[in-house]
Amino acid sequence: MPEIGRTLIVLGILLVVAGGLVLLLGRSSVPLGFGRLPGDFLIKRDGFTFYLPVTSSIVVSVVLSAILWLLRR
Repeated sequence: MPEIGRTLIVLGILLVVAGGLVLLLGRSSVPLGFGRLPGDFLIKRDGFTFYLPVTSSIVVSVVLSAILWLLRR
């Protein structure tokens, strides 16, 4: 059971750090363009906006997979 506890603590810390980075980068004066990648769908109509971040989701998935793969090694 101690291994599961440590894993949950590490994942929690990683989530807090990732959330902090998102908040800081969102306030940054330098636009990184993340979230508006080619392949992200944005549909704007009168009184309706739909955003589907397909490419952004794939990028986040690849990065997280690489980080978790490195942590397991």
